[in-house]
Amino acid sequence: MRKLFLVLVAALFAAGIAYAKDFTLNKRLGEYSVQITMDKNPPVAGENKMKVEIRDQAGNPVTDANVDVAYSMPAMPGMPPMNYKTDAGLKGEEYQAKLDLSMSGAWNIAVKVSRAGKAGTIKFNVDAH
Repeated sequence: MRKLFLVLVAALFAAGIAYAKDFTLNKRLGEYSVQITMDKNPPVAGENKMKVEIRDQAGNPVTDANVDVAYSMPAMPGMPPMNYKTDAGLKGEEYQAKLDLSMSGAWNIAVKVSRAGKAGTIKFNVDAH
């Protein structure tokens, strides 16, 4: 009986890992709603694929913006700050980028949205494992 219980618990745990949701954060940037989604939950040291969805006040996708992503880790004792930049290219109704988080810890992600002569930046914080 105990063996059956352990097998059942292991199967449920494995199913939970297989169906874990992506890591998602939402914020407002002026008249836009910005959602970032990372393919790993939690984000990891190494390559993470990120999607950026931008919606206007009516909930329609914004597909005519320029989106740049900057990500950084602040300086720590014995280590200088790490700063990286990448472009997010439009694919369908979302912008996609790859972030290579070089180590575990707290990372700052700044998404700059430029559209119709206006630009704004929204900041997110993530912990890489």
